[in-house]
Amino acid sequence: MQRKEICADNRFTGRVRSKERFRMILFLGSVPFLLLLSLLLGPSGIGLPDLHSTSGQAILSLRAGRVFTGLITGAALAASGALFQAILRNPLAEPYVLGVSGGAGLGATIAILGGSGMILSSGVPVVAFVSAIITLLAVYLIASRGSGGQPSVYSLILSGVIVSAICSSVIMFLVSSASTEGLHNVIWWMLGSLQASDTSQQLFSGSLVAVALLGAWVISPRLNALTLGREMAHYQGLNADLLIVASLLLATLLAATAVSLAGMIGFVGLIVPHVMRALFGPDHRRLIPLVSIGGGTFLVLCDALARTLLAPLEIPVGVITALAGGPFFLMILQNRMKEAWIG
Repeated sequence: MQRKEICADNRFTGRVRSKERFRMILFLGSVPFLLLLSLLLGPSGIGLPDLHSTSGQAILSLRAGRVFTGLITGAALAASGALFQAILRNPLAEPYVLGVSGGAGLGATIAILGGSGMILSSGVPVVAFVSAIITLLAVYLIASRGSGGQPSVYSLILSGVIVSAICSSVIMFLVSSASTEGLHNVIWWMLGSLQASDTSQQLFSGSLVAVALLGAWVISPRLNALTLGREMAHYQGLNADLLIVASLLLATLLAATAVSLAGMIGFVGLIVPHVMRALFGPDHRRLIPLVSIGGGTFLVLCDALARTLLAPLEIPVGVITALAGGPFFLMILQNRMKEAWIG
């Protein structure tokens, strides 16, 4: 009897893995097609611009640059969200909700208005990262005050929303006192735009994201233990505190780099990890690479939709992701993820 049950379990496990393998092949096979479709989409419809003309070549180069920026930004935001959800063991966690994006946005705004991005391509990402770290510490300290030093997940999220609102208020003050040129640059950047102004900043940001993603993948087996709780990670011989600090730094670096490159784009780190986890399972050894690919593809598709939906008027890509992510966030909040882990 017991042997029959074991055989039945093995057959069930085999069918599940076979389905996940088929989904992965289908997903990875569709990514190049979707990226090519995004490259061909324009205000006038689907197709390549006239490559024999200077303007056509410029348009194609512009679209290719946006695809590259979208891949970097989407991968960074999605992987950052997956890391935050693993650390906090909560499905609502993501950079935008925790205030990390708001803090990075404040730092990037100061850098843009101060002109550091004009002096050095790494100026905006570095300032955004430092500001995001300070914001994360502020969120943690605020959440810890009423919980005896060990904040709950929901107190962290609530504190993140409050700190993010404060950062947004400061950004509004800086914008209101900026020059006309600075006002235009910051407002368009705040709404989210994949139109990178500097190729060197794209390359520098891409390098930072690649290093951070590699680090996240290296620690991914330990994240599997951490999602079961700090005690379980400790019993498996892991230094949970060190792992959490390393994960927070990587997630913050990813979010800050994305914000400095493309502006305040929310909910990518919420939507993509949930979809990838539902399709391919919770193993972070696969989840980190898959959410990176899925996040980049998702944001590139959102950008293509943003520039074609009301053509010739272009919608900021952050508006598209917010329209998709807002209902998604409310749905998760309402269901409270009864079938998944909750912090």
